[in-house]
Amino acid sequence: MTDFTFHDLTTATGESKEILEQVQKGYGFVPNLFGYMAEAPIALKAYLQLNELLSESSIPAGQLQVALLAISKKNECDFCSTAHHAMSKNYGSNEQTVSAILNGTDIEDLQDRVLVKTVTAILENKGWVSEDLLNTFFEAGFTKQQYFELMVVVAIKTLSNYTNHVTKPEVNPELIKMIG
Repeated sequence: MTDFTFHDLTTATGESKEILEQVQKGYGFVPNLFGYMAEAPIALKAYLQLNELLSESSIPAGQLQVALLAISKKNECDFCSTAHHAMSKNYGSNEQTVSAILNGTDIEDLQDRVLVKTVTAILENKGWVSEDLLNTFFEAGFTKQQYFELMVVVAIKTLSNYTNHVTKPEVNPELIKMIG
């Protein structure tokens, strides 16, 4: 099995070190995912830039965390599932929705249910989403802009979930503490 190098503030060099230092300042810690991504500064920069772009999304922050969690759970990424569970608390996600995603049960909130169904359909069907589901998405109050924003959700989760699949980072204690 390939052993990927974990970088921290003492072992990272060059551009990766600069990025990790900025992450430390901004987050108060360096998520272990970033320690592995630091092997390739372009991957680390891509993740952070996509994350910054998502902060500009017209999808409410709580629902954005729901979409990120749903993809992480679907991709069987424990690290990101824990991270988005933690972040969902900070961004006011519907607690029943989060619990349902984590436990594989029914989502009660109609808009959250449609959001999760749509973003997972984009992932599972490689972007081929039925006209019926698109209509349901729009009827639930979402916009065409938000549909395309879900593509960014899938892109960032592909990058982070797939990185985590091969590197298997431990979940940071800071993330676990956020869940409470």
